[in-house]
Amino acid sequence: MNKKFFAAVFSALVIVSSYVFAQADTETITIKTSSKCEMCKKRIEKGMSLKKGVKSAILNLDNHTLTVVYKKDKTNPEALRKALSNIGYDADDVAANEKAYKKLPDCCKKGGHDHSNHKH
Repeated sequence: MNKKFFAAVFSALVIVSSYVFAQADTETITIKTSSKCEMCKKRIEKGMSLKKGVKSAILNLDNHTLTVVYKKDKTNPEALRKALSNIGYDADDVAANEKAYKKLPDCCKKGGHDHSNHKH
């Protein structure tokens, strides 16, 4: 076999192993939220993406769950739930921070999309 083949195999191994090691330092958590709408989605995803150690944060509005990929040496599930609470939303069994919740637009609050609560 020639040197180019071995160089190509070696390069591939380096790339694969660096990917595996990069993934080894991350964890994924799914958090049940009190999200309601697209405004919630934008607010939560942006706010969580700014938190130290968060690699990605994606909110599924259909089931109101936030999936967060994070560096386990930089943050932890408790800190992530607290961060979501501080944005104004319930995070599993952690209630929304009252001050942050009051600052949310009405549509993002509990009952905000319940049309029976709207006065015409």
